[in-house]
Amino acid sequence: MGVNRGVAGGGRRRYDSPLREERARQTRQAIVTAASRLFVARGYAATSFADIATEATVARPTVFAAFGSKAALLREVVDQALAGDDKPVPVAERPWFRPVWEGRTPRAVLEAYAGVCRVIGGRAAEVFEVVRRAADEGPELADLWGTMQRNRRAGATMVIDHIEGLAPGPPGLDHERAVDVVWVFNDPSHYRSLVRGCGWSEQEYTAWIADQMHHGLGLDAARG
Repeated sequence: MGVNRGVAGGGRRRYDSPLREERARQTRQAIVTAASRLFVARGYAATSFADIATEATVARPTVFAAFGSKAALLREVVDQALAGDDKPVPVAERPWFRPVWEGRTPRAVLEAYAGVCRVIGGRAAEVFEVVRRAADEGPELADLWGTMQRNRRAGATMVIDHIEGLAPGPPGLDHERAVDVVWVFNDPSHYRSLVRGCGWSEQEYTAWIADQMHHGLGLDAARG
């Protein structure tokens, strides 16, 4: 009898735990989605936990319990905007980043990376602007903005490392200066300005970013 009850109880825990975890994940996702909408529409400072709770149709304490602070919630909004979901997979290991690694010439790598810039810009350009505007509101937000800039530079470094592994380095540029060039052009603010602001198509934007990186690195058509 005791054994049977133990088995039954274990079965309930086995089945209930994944269900509870999935419900908790769905709640977190509802909060992140609501926060993203409100941060973009109203700005970080003008958005409260109460506003986010109402938008997500959860209780205010639920928002606090899930994230602890508004800055931590903004960090999660940024992470998901960059990655596209809440899975713990780095951007450089995502399927949509794979064409960068598969590029066999500098030109092919830069064209693929321009596509990555388009993907990230489409998801994260407005969120980047939210963080940029909020960066002066406290050390935690300033640190988040700094982390975002360092991550952009890390992405540029990976691209240059890959290009240098395929061919001699860009003529007239040392490694760090080449990284500088790619870092300037992987800024999502270009997407926000040109696609959202000026009405460029995504294809026009992607081609322009690829051309600007190629030109900035001094890579002629014969080598790229």
